[in-house]
Amino acid sequence: MSTLTELQEVLGFPFVDDALLREALVHRSYLNENPSFPSRDNQRLEFLGDALLDFVAGDYLYRRYPKMREGELTSLRAALVKEETLARFAQTLDLGRYLYLGRGEEESGGRERPSLLADAFEALVGALYLDGGLKAAERFILRFLEPETERVLEGELRDYKSLFQEEAQRRFQATPLYRTIDERGPDHNKVFTVEVLIEERVYGRGEGRNKQTAEQEAARQALEKIASDE
Repeated sequence: MSTLTELQEVLGFPFVDDALLREALVHRSYLNENPSFPSRDNQRLEFLGDALLDFVAGDYLYRRYPKMREGELTSLRAALVKEETLARFAQTLDLGRYLYLGRGEEESGGRERPSLLADAFEALVGALYLDGGLKAAERFILRFLEPETERVLEGELRDYKSLFQEEAQRRFQATPLYRTIDERGPDHNKVFTVEVLIEERVYGRGEGRNKQTAEQEAARQALEKIASDE
């Protein structure tokens, strides 16, 4: 187990209360095997960090891109704070090395598991906030979000269909269905119209020169719709 001091050097943030940092690293499986360990698991900090990431990402994007529409902001924020992205952030810190895991989690590869790493990153953000305040947490978050935003906007990670599928599964526990409702024009210059539905309700409609483009536009509109329904 690497020391908390070492991790603080990696973070570039000296904790006033080391107990908060330790709590951010404690998986519930460790406490199951070590019930006398003087710390809670990291689930409460994970809850707090998740809220902070949403807030800081939303605030940053709102200020950084004043002409961007609500739906685009929503899809961009979703790309920045999804599990896959947070797990990569954790990997850049080698966060898995510092986790307190039970033997079963350890042996099954828990230190590299994306869901576990993403949760630990969220918990770490929560701990930073409680120890150093909002500004400290914001500086830490933006250290990752700013370059990641550029990557997303360059198209390396952006995919409206994937983003909408994640949102649909999270909100409705359902997978979107894409349905071609029209195609017109000559073979060399067709225009396709596609709807995307969740449980028979239409959430977006898009047009494009091929079905893939039309589906992406339908998914983009669907993201706007669910954002406006919040």
